[in-house]
Amino acid sequence: MSFSEIERWLRGYFGFRVVKTSVAALAAIATAILLQVPNPLSAGLLGILGVETTRQRGLRIVFARFSASVVGLLVASALFLLIGFHIWVLSLYILLAFPLLARFGLKDGIITGSVVVFHLYAKQEVSADALIGELELLVIGLGWATILNLSYMPEESKKLGKLRDMTEDSLSAIFTHVAASLRNPETVWSGVELLQAEDAIEQGIAVSARARENRFIPQSEPWQLYFHMRRDQLDSVKLMMESAAFVSRKVPQADQIAALFDRLAVDVKSEFYEGETERELLRLENSFPNMPLPLTRDEFETRAALLQLSRELKRCLSIARRAKRRKASSEPAVIQ
Repeated sequence: MSFSEIERWLRGYFGFRVVKTSVAALAAIATAILLQVPNPLSAGLLGILGVETTRQRGLRIVFARFSASVVGLLVASALFLLIGFHIWVLSLYILLAFPLLARFGLKDGIITGSVVVFHLYAKQEVSADALIGELELLVIGLGWATILNLSYMPEESKKLGKLRDMTEDSLSAIFTHVAASLRNPETVWSGVELLQAEDAIEQGIAVSARARENRFIPQSEPWQLYFHMRRDQLDSVKLMMESAAFVSRKVPQADQIAALFDRLAVDVKSEFYEGETERELLRLENSFPNMPLPLTRDEFETRAALLQLSRELKRCLSIARRAKRRKASSEPAVIQ
């Protein structure tokens, strides 16, 4: 069994974060026992708290937890020395420390800080040995969590590729249904592809954000640009569908716009932006003023809906023009 197959099996059965958490906890406990640090199980708990889904988030969380724990130890030590080891002093610590940590952006470390402070209370002493022991637990537990966070993160490119295919297939189906509706206003469509496209796009945005946070050096993530472009297009598609719903009768202009959607159903899957659909739309819009005026109110409303539809289609195409590469062009690409 190859490493990739083992990874897929682990992710499918346990979830990769669960595997990393179990390794971090076991390694932290074993290290604490080996170094004879008091409360070795607490090192495992700190290791569990430090494991995250991305490298950048892991570093931020570990920093927040360690810093919050140090601040918590200082505040609690001052309270125990001034007032004594009374149970109600822990409530006073919470009242003072929690707002302080939140104010300095360390609220993610509140739980970790509370763990080491409660240890200090249980020891009933504020001494150099007691404080060093708690710091050792922090370094061991959070240190192993950091090692696991940085060592390996699952590759997301295959998942992103599948979400892109799902998005483009759904958009292609939507454009095909819009074309059919324009040719025959009595066409019935469930609209399920719209929900599928929206779900794939939102998943793509979330996964691409996670992929970006897994980079050691922050940089622009092409997948994020792609899925945000598709989200903007989907908003435009929803408006086009509303306009298409007002087309209550068959007119020649509807067939002409339907042909554009037929072409767009193919173009949406292309890696490049060729611009032919936009050029055809421009020629069609330029021909509108030369067409005979509508003779009935029904025809007037239908053609008004088609005009609004063509304008929204133009906006949808402009979104792709800004983001996609041009074929046979030296113009830099936004989305590769």
